[in-house]
Amino acid sequence: MRGHCLCGNVEFEIEGSRFKLYQCHCSLCRRQGGSSSNTATIVANTQFRWLRGTEFISAWRKDTGFRSHSCSTCGSPVPNPLGDTAYVWIPAGLLEDGDQLEIVSHLCVASRAPWDTVPLQGMCYDDVPDLPEFIALLRAADA
Repeated sequence: MRGHCLCGNVEFEIEGSRFKLYQCHCSLCRRQGGSSSNTATIVANTQFRWLRGTEFISAWRKDTGFRSHSCSTCGSPVPNPLGDTAYVWIPAGLLEDGDQLEIVSHLCVASRAPWDTVPLQGMCYDDVPDLPEFIALLRAADA
């Protein structure tokens, strides 16, 4: 499955066609995406490959470790390493073919915006879950 930023300067590919997504409702993710949450998936480094445009990526990191990488031309958030793990964070809105995507989890539900009143489906976590447990949920076999 391929993905790209708004202007198309940054393009990538991930192996596979069916991915489980999550939405994070924390204030950092709301600010990063300018919405009620950010929707993303996490894939193993071995499933991810840049096709072009890495020279257009700007990176910002908060003292806590939160990262925000974006296209320096259009401002779209782009994939970035998930800390010091063997995984990559992928913003779902960049993926070209969303027919096989499914939201299975919501993170930081306890801190979601008061105006975010849409009912949530799937596993809901008040905070950030244990990473190995969360990765297993995202990688679980499709029903």
